[in-house]
Amino acid sequence: MNVPDVVHRVRPWVVTEPARFVVGDESFEVVRDGSTIHLTWVSGPNPSYGFSVGGSGAIALTDGELRSAIRAFLSEIDPRTGYLAE
Repeated sequence: MNVPDVVHRVRPWVVTEPARFVVGDESFEVVRDGSTIHLTWVSGPNPSYGFSVGGSGAIALTDGELRSAIRAFLSEIDPRTGYLAE
């Protein structure tokens, strides 16, 4: 038995396998890590760029709520840089 199997059975909320979310034409890899959800913009111009949502309520976010968070993130992106507008 390998360690990830043990961790998964004992504490399934710790880390999930990555899931792919597509919102519009953009793709995000979503990983739940404890009470934090990491969203990496895989189709974006900057490798490994994205955002995280954390706190006790994050673990209960639905797919629809995550898609809304992705839309909000994308609405703040500067199209010239591919990063959040300053």
